[in-house]
Amino acid sequence: MKLDYTIKYVANNKYENESNGALWQFLIIPEDNDSQEIISSDFTNSLNIPVESSINGYDFQTYRINTRERFREIEFVAEFKLSKTVENIFETINQEFSEQEYERLRSIEFRANHDVFLRDTELTNLLKEVSFQFDKTISLFQNLLNLNAWIKENFTFKTDVTGIDTDLNDILKNKQGVCQDFTHLFIAISKQFGIPSRYISGYLHQGNGYFGDSQMHAWVECCLPDSGWIGFDPTNNLIAAENHIKVAHGKDYTDCPPLKGMVFSSGNNETEYTVTVRAQQQQQQQQQ
Repeated sequence: MKLDYTIKYVANNKYENESNGALWQFLIIPEDNDSQEIISSDFTNSLNIPVESSINGYDFQTYRINTRERFREIEFVAEFKLSKTVENIFETINQEFSEQEYERLRSIEFRANHDVFLRDTELTNLLKEVSFQFDKTISLFQNLLNLNAWIKENFTFKTDVTGIDTDLNDILKNKQGVCQDFTHLFIAISKQFGIPSRYISGYLHQGNGYFGDSQMHAWVECCLPDSGWIGFDPTNNLIAAENHIKVAHGKDYTDCPPLKGMVFSSGNNETEYTVTVRAQQQQQQQQQ
């Protein structure tokens, strides 16, 4: 079974004083992989500046815009259509305790193959002890499910209380934040146990009441020796599946921000962006 999605991304930038040039990079294109297939993509801007494509350090495609045009406001609109496979991932995951899997997790070969996603970063460096502990008598997968639930139970989703550079000490102290904060916390704890973990930037299917569904979303992928990479959404205590549409991954947020760039201007600026994600079935119901 497959779901057809339409994703619309809109970003509007306003500047107090006229700009005389800018360079932007957008990392917003859904990944084309085994579980999701891009059907079409379109990206425009209100000034009709030519758009270029490039590849980032993790081989994900980006849009780039470089202009010397003068402007005070510009709007970007992207629309993607894709097909997502609906699958029961529990059928492919080892849910049973396995001493051999623990041994492989600790092996030099496994650690060397996933070294980049075992390294601490500034945003995933956990300096304080946390109450969550791994239980070595149950499966690695069940431990990660427990971690997913622990974050959901102990931390509150709240916008405008953290920023893109908020460290984990503040998250642990205040026990509130947004999806990127909970993702960084999950990564930090799972890496301390030796599980390769990476930050995922993407879209979440709207309409199900999940937290983080009105903007781009963040979750975690962990690599287990017997099962490969598995997605966990600690913000909603979910396994990432057909509701989660992956765009890119990296060590933390700094490897995959949706938008970054440089604008040659002075004064204040405002950026507003919205994301809508709709499945085909939902669109048909709205038209009736």
